[in-house]
Amino acid sequence: MTAPPLPFRIINWIGIIEQLASSAANRVLAPIDLPLPQFILLNHFTNRPAAEAGGHTIMAVANALQQPQPGITKTVQKLVDKGFLVERANPQDGRSKLLRMTPKGVAAHQAAIAALMPELGRAFDGWSAKEMQRLFADLDRLKVWLDADRDTRD
Repeated sequence: MTAPPLPFRIINWIGIIEQLASSAANRVLAPIDLPLPQFILLNHFTNRPAAEAGGHTIMAVANALQQPQPGITKTVQKLVDKGFLVERANPQDGRSKLLRMTPKGVAAHQAAIAALMPELGRAFDGWSAKEMQRLFADLDRLKVWLDADRDTRD
């Protein structure tokens, strides 16, 4: 049997890394009561500051994360209940709400990153700053392409 093509192997490896990292993240985040899906949503809000000015709709978040809207709605409601997100009526569409992260949500996001760093840091023991930067640049290039390609297909 021959090895699959390299593009498949790269994406497959990224998927395996994601599974392993998600399991570790869930274990680390459990004591601070921030399951990974909630952290991912908070992370989305911190990485989309332009949309943050007016707020995010649930549908926009679901589309960006490529997740079903009902699941995003449930996760958003948990974050609203915790005071990490606040919702207000959407002035352009009375059927939807705009969501913004609260200072409490920002603090929870920062606490989660602080909790994750010891585990993440161990993964890069022995790596130089240059090696990590090179890996990040290559992954960023792939992420940007995948993101742009997704937008051309929608």
